[in-house]
Amino acid sequence: MRYFILLFFLLVCSNTFSQDIKIKKEKWHWNNESKQDTIAGYAQVLKVDNILYISGAVTNDITPEGITSVYNALKASLSSYGATFENVVKENLYTTDIEAMKKYNYVRKMFYKGDFPAATWVQIKRLYMPKAKLEVELIAHLPK
Repeated sequence: MRYFILLFFLLVCSNTFSQDIKIKKEKWHWNNESKQDTIAGYAQVLKVDNILYISGAVTNDITPEGITSVYNALKASLSSYGATFENVVKENLYTTDIEAMKKYNYVRKMFYKGDFPAATWVQIKRLYMPKAKLEVELIAHLPK
């Protein structure tokens, strides 16, 4: 009987104090129908709680125009959940030519208007899209 009571107590406690293991994910993708790209296997924006995880936007040209197109695409991703670059807390930038990116960094900085996130820039040999030369991904926080 003592073991039965102990077992019952353990079951009640484990259910009472266990955490819900399912994470609520909201997704946004350019095609808006499926909310994700099933061919490559990603969503453009994934929202968990008040955090946005934004997949990389790319360009084939590291020029002021190419960089502007990347940040305009990121702006669209942010606005899908009512966010702006003010909400961005982390930026990861991958490029095949870090010197060109450094030369045109003023274009990127205009989007942040002096409120810069934590950032990591990495020069790599190649991106997923063979002709791409720049990819930028973001993490943004929404107000609670």
